[in-house]
Amino acid sequence: MATCLSSSYSPDYPRTRRNPFPIYKSPRFTSEETLFLLQKCHNFKQLKQIHAKIIKTGLSQDQSVVTKLLKLCSSYKKMDYATLIFEKITNPTTFTWNLMIRFYTISDNSIQALMIYNLMICKGVNPDKFTFPFAVKACASLSLIEKGKEVQMLALKSGFGGDIYLQNVLMDFYFKCGDSDYGRKVFDRMPVRTVVSWTTLISGLVSSGELDDALLVFDQMPVRNVVAWTAIIDGFARSERPQEAFELFRRMQADNVRPNEFTLVSLLIACTQLGSLKLGSWIHNFALENGFKIGSFLGTALIDMYSKCASLEYARQVFYNMEDKSLATWNSMITSLGVHGCGEEALYLFAKMEKENVKPDAITFVGVLCACVHINDVDMGRRYFEYMSDRYGISPIAEHLDCISELSKRANMLDEFAIQ
Repeated sequence: MATCLSSSYSPDYPRTRRNPFPIYKSPRFTSEETLFLLQKCHNFKQLKQIHAKIIKTGLSQDQSVVTKLLKLCSSYKKMDYATLIFEKITNPTTFTWNLMIRFYTISDNSIQALMIYNLMICKGVNPDKFTFPFAVKACASLSLIEKGKEVQMLALKSGFGGDIYLQNVLMDFYFKCGDSDYGRKVFDRMPVRTVVSWTTLISGLVSSGELDDALLVFDQMPVRNVVAWTAIIDGFARSERPQEAFELFRRMQADNVRPNEFTLVSLLIACTQLGSLKLGSWIHNFALENGFKIGSFLGTALIDMYSKCASLEYARQVFYNMEDKSLATWNSMITSLGVHGCGEEALYLFAKMEKENVKPDAITFVGVLCACVHINDVDMGRRYFEYMSDRYGISPIAEHLDCISELSKRANMLDEFAIQ
């Protein structure tokens, strides 16, 4: 056959013929161009379009491109899609495994984070000093103390037991799992302690209800920053020891440590417990005089304080002067109006909230239904109760049922009065 083809060759024609209309291929889609497009990506739809082009141009194994893709998927809360990308990587690096464990942990899917961690170890991929803290944090969110200890043991065997960041995470893990003794042991065994180490111990002791021990540790700190001061002040404020919270704040000022908005919110909680409008107004003025912006976090705390200290008018002023309002801000104002007997204004504010496309939650409807109770509108309350589930798919909680029960009692009383 080969001979036959050879003999049929005619010398009158060249072996190859040139195409008179050459096709020019477009330049290759580089990783730099891909990263530029991903940087400009604004939504998940665009990300999928760019990903399709990445696959066509053979860049789906490029480490920098994959890393950016996974980060964007995490920011768009599309971890299922991130997993599809991850599964197509031929040999994921330790860095990429770490990304997936971390992203699943911060997206409140710690079970999946630990599954990826287990798969990584089973496949024989060498973990690094960043792998273990991510896995321990996943264990902490699930209160899996035995699994956390297992991760700690592997970290020790792998030579990362002395890492300060890991030790801080482990300390926090044990406190969150209710084992304050072991949390203390981690701290005691640390050869080097940072401000974060001391603050983690203080926060852990506070969360365990060991306030006096937390204060002893705080007083032993070689250097105290605003985070440490705020942790101890917040602990006393939330443990119904407001006078001591303010005493600590005076010490903080004497040490020339500038408070942050978290410090001020803790002090406002203390003001509420004291029922002191005077102190609360002083904190408000302190914030304004020291250049604090009354954003959604601080503003919401001010509304709550003024409302509970019997100054609804000041609460209104704070609310309407705020440029940025979170859902918690709207909830606080609606609830405050309802509690103070301004039910119609509370319902008006709820309608305004919807017009501004702020999606309500279960807490919002507690305020709305309480407002219906205060204005004694049984039919309105029932309509909002049905609207809550029909429009927003919110399942009733105990507070909703209490309001409906109260409205039903009032309806029965009205019926009995009508019969008489």
